[in-house]
Amino acid sequence: MKSSYKILMYSHDTYGLGHIRRTMAIASHLRAPHTTILILTGSPLVGRFALPDQIDFIRIPGMIKKTNEEYLPLSIKINPQHALDIRKNIIKTTAKTFQPNLFIVDKEPLGLKKEILPALRWLRRSLPSTRTILGLRDIMDEASIIRKDWEEKGVYQVMDELYNEIWVYGIREFYDPIQEYSIPESISRKMTFTGYIARKSPGRAAASRIKEKYVHKDGKKLVVVTPGGGGDGYAMMDRFLSMLESETRPLPFKSVLITGPFMPRKKSDEIIMRAKKLGLRTWRFYRGMEEILAAADLVVSMGGYNTVCEVLTQRTVSLIIPREIPRKEQLIRAEVLGGRNMVDYIPLNSVSPQVLRDKLLDLLESPEPYRGAMSQFQLTGLDVISQRLQAFRNRES
Repeated sequence: MKSSYKILMYSHDTYGLGHIRRTMAIASHLRAPHTTILILTGSPLVGRFALPDQIDFIRIPGMIKKTNEEYLPLSIKINPQHALDIRKNIIKTTAKTFQPNLFIVDKEPLGLKKEILPALRWLRRSLPSTRTILGLRDIMDEASIIRKDWEEKGVYQVMDELYNEIWVYGIREFYDPIQEYSIPESISRKMTFTGYIARKSPGRAAASRIKEKYVHKDGKKLVVVTPGGGGDGYAMMDRFLSMLESETRPLPFKSVLITGPFMPRKKSDEIIMRAKKLGLRTWRFYRGMEEILAAADLVVSMGGYNTVCEVLTQRTVSLIIPREIPRKEQLIRAEVLGGRNMVDYIPLNSVSPQVLRDKLLDLLESPEPYRGAMSQFQLTGLDVISQRLQAFRNRES
């Protein structure tokens, strides 16, 4: 019997949905005969995703960010360091027992509070044939902040010594982290720019069914509002509802709101109550995001990497209202993509009911420039990742 090619994936998941959704998209694409994929994740929602055959997960204790440097256990009531020690031991033990051919680390080169370093060092020492990969999203934060953070934490050294390759899930011509983050040549030689990571496309029939369900053939457009995981999405959704609450005339669109499962309960309850008074449908978590985003005429979001990939896959016109605290990643991405007519955006502090209303109506009435730009855009990430995997396997055969 042919031995299985084993892929171990790590997604720290202290906050939001983006990391685990990206990891799941990559894992689903890498499924193949005689391939086994195991995901290490701290996401409390991983069990809500349908896992295809050949993919399984190990749930490590969840942590939640209190400040940029302080994390607390999400559910279990133990000392934070104890929880981190448990996570670190599970990660290393899994690597030693599973003995992967390929280890893909999502976003955090050191893991949460350096928790994956023992596993990386063990693999380098005891299983040197294992390929170790760091996967980075296109934009991390302001360049000066990343350079300072990576220098202080020794990230450049770890990238140089413990990773075979670095996959950047973006386009160098759009945003160049090698230049922005002052990445040395010894590291940049390992970097492959994959392009954006595509998501499932449900097809026109499924999208049409969803749209018919929510607009009831009344000729109105469908606007979907989502802040991703929702942990810091209240401000954006509050401004959207304030715009609707200030209107005295009917608008030519219907709205569906998805608060995200991590929005604090009091705030999500408030959003749901206000939306109900306006006759809007609202969910905390929506399983079929691909379908509803494909059905939408316009998506209003905060511009996180995951949501941007979703809307670009579905070719849906998008308005981004990005956060700027604690990091400016979303604003930078909105500026980069907005400059190419891939999206439109309004800085959060510039949003007023009138500004938002006018922007929404303009995008719904004149979507052609955005649709034209998106129609020429290819999300190549999964194809490039598959090519890299095939190259690894060819060398081993």
